[in-house]
Amino acid sequence: MSASWKQLFFQILLLLVSCRHINTKTPGPTPPPLIPIDQLPTDVRSVVLKGESHTEKVELLNPVNLALECTWTGNQDKLPNITGLWRKNGEEVQNSSQTVLLENDQYNLKRVFSIVNEENLGSYTCEFGSKAKIDFVLAAPQIGEVRDKPIVSYVGDSVVITCKMEDTKPQPSTWNWYRANGTDKEQISTAQEPLRYEIKSEERNTKLVVHSLVEADGGLYYCGAVYAISTSMSHVKLKVINFHEPLKPFIAIVIEVIVLVAIILLYEKSQSKKNSAAGENGTTDQTNTLTQGESNGPEESSSMRQRKV
Repeated sequence: MSASWKQLFFQILLLLVSCRHINTKTPGPTPPPLIPIDQLPTDVRSVVLKGESHTEKVELLNPVNLALECTWTGNQDKLPNITGLWRKNGEEVQNSSQTVLLENDQYNLKRVFSIVNEENLGSYTCEFGSKAKIDFVLAAPQIGEVRDKPIVSYVGDSVVITCKMEDTKPQPSTWNWYRANGTDKEQISTAQEPLRYEIKSEERNTKLVVHSLVEADGGLYYCGAVYAISTSMSHVKLKVINFHEPLKPFIAIVIEVIVLVAIILLYEKSQSKKNSAAGENGTTDQTNTLTQGESNGPEESSSMRQRKV
């Protein structure tokens, strides 16, 4: 092999080795940067407790550094200090236990919690020993209108399922619809072919339209009001039936009436037979009596003539 061929072969080999180290993967979308905790807005919620317990509902729309302040006026004991602590969903918050002093005839307990997503929502409780507690229930605005009875529609028809956020509640950024899929929820897409679902949303109202219903479409449907901090859910049950389904109670009633009429007719017929049999027996007895009277008639006449003589 000549020197030129050796040099060419060596260059090709170097090129192949360098190509192995080139990253050919397409970079994925860059996730949106999270807001640093120290840059979140701060909100303060405070409660003054004069009894033994209180529950305060706190609605949140966006991530926030939430300062919870608890003030307890104490009881008759008025101890100089008590043990205070915080709990989240019943579990003690780490390093939250502290000694709370009696100041101005009351006890004060305060803590700041960073609420950045749905996992941070829930029940936060401040406890003053075993004497008193205040529960702060953190949640996104809840959908108040809940339909207890199912929506009933027929196979082949279209149905409209509605969901509404109260006018006193903040307007959600958007709406989503889900369908129960076993123990999970499957988001409904309007891009499926053939087009069977339509979602019409405006401000505090949303509608889900389901076309060409089949019995398998029955089940639970969930509407979700989307806020920055979480999604509030409400559910509606849909029942899809055939056209002959409403006729079943009527048919059952008709069958019961037919059976009852048949029983009455059979009873009347049996009674009629009994009456006919009794009537025939009575006619025979009367005939026998008359016949016997006629046969005795001449003898009675003869005896009467003998007496006259």
